[in-house]
Amino acid sequence: MVTLTNLVLTTAFAAAGLASVIPPKIGTTVLDNGHGTSSGRASLKQVRRPGYRFNGARDIYKTYLKYGVPVPDYLKKAVANIDALNAAAVSKREKGSAPAIPVDPRFDIAYVTPVTIGTPPQTLYLDFDTGSSDLWVFSSHTLASQVRGQMIYSPEKSTTAKLLAGHTWSIRYGDGSGSLGNVYTDNFTVGGVTVTSQAVQTAQQVSTSFTSESDIHGLVGLGFSTLNTVYPNGQLTFFDNAKSQLDSPVFTADLKWKKEGTYDFGFIDETKYTGEITYLPVQTDPGYWTFTSSGYAVGDGSFNQVSISGIADTATSLTYLPTAVVTSYWRQVEGAVNSQYYGGYVFPCSSKLPSFTFGVGSANITIPGSYINYAQITEGSPTCFGGLQSSSGLGINIWGDVALKAAFVVFNGGNPPTIGWARKPLEQ
Repeated sequence: MVTLTNLVLTTAFAAAGLASVIPPKIGTTVLDNGHGTSSGRASLKQVRRPGYRFNGARDIYKTYLKYGVPVPDYLKKAVANIDALNAAAVSKREKGSAPAIPVDPRFDIAYVTPVTIGTPPQTLYLDFDTGSSDLWVFSSHTLASQVRGQMIYSPEKSTTAKLLAGHTWSIRYGDGSGSLGNVYTDNFTVGGVTVTSQAVQTAQQVSTSFTSESDIHGLVGLGFSTLNTVYPNGQLTFFDNAKSQLDSPVFTADLKWKKEGTYDFGFIDETKYTGEITYLPVQTDPGYWTFTSSGYAVGDGSFNQVSISGIADTATSLTYLPTAVVTSYWRQVEGAVNSQYYGGYVFPCSSKLPSFTFGVGSANITIPGSYINYAQITEGSPTCFGGLQSSSGLGINIWGDVALKAAFVVFNGGNPPTIGWARKPLEQ
């Protein structure tokens, strides 16, 4: 077995709460010691969702649902508008006997990560979500009418599954729909790290927004456990349960542009970033990884020093910032408009997008303009959907994957918790 160097995080914040720059200690990635036992670290790749059809308005719609915000009528209509355009495109291809086309490799849209549950192990592809704290899955208890191709977890087929008697869970969304069900405990494995007796929330009912996503079989909440919705006793997240067997109480997100990214648990891989990691304090109430950015710049423009408090959310595709910030960005893009028909900022795909830089303490992270070109409205359209949108309707700023892909991000669950940001080589 390779000798591992444990990571030690020491945090020293000034009275004003400024970021500290801490050179991390790292070791080599070891998934298994050759005998089927965990090494205290895990590294796993995300997987592309080959059947996904892009709808930028639906991504914004789902963000409203996730954070319990009523969905405005124009956004509901925008989802229908783009769905109709997609349906027309599919009809034309089928009539022309064209082959099915997977997700366009020019765009980053959606990824899932394989996990196993139970004994013998059952594999599901789940969405890792630092913006929630429920580990819930499609299951053999889910209404048949709400399962459309998802893999399901069957606790009755696992010899290690146990019903957590008297416990239920329920999540209500901004459109009035919801997901709910029972709770079991079972073995849960992520990249070689296994938690026994992990609370697994088995869905009996799911929101229509999840039914329509056949490649997402549930969520792994990686927010703070205080957000967990199990009643009457909230349950710990996978990360909180796994901390004791990890080399360090950290996980990292190295999300990528145009290809699979990785999540690492228990260690920091120095080959995945350059320079130093800048750590910022985290506001954990009510349970998000909330930090404060020190400002922003558009392209080669001057840096605007303004505090922007927001959530680092790996399960939100877009980035949502204050209207003034977003407006200042899209003013620099020829032909960009805030379209109610399409549900957000769109622009001619031929337009060159400037970069967007945001401050993390005394350091900066730059999102290349190409990352902010989220995708074409529909396949072959000359109009593209922006990856940077206004947070005004949400009431909360969210640093989603458009921003996270531009950095190496450390979620440090130590005491106190911090979030670390570092630059890395970027795909252009």
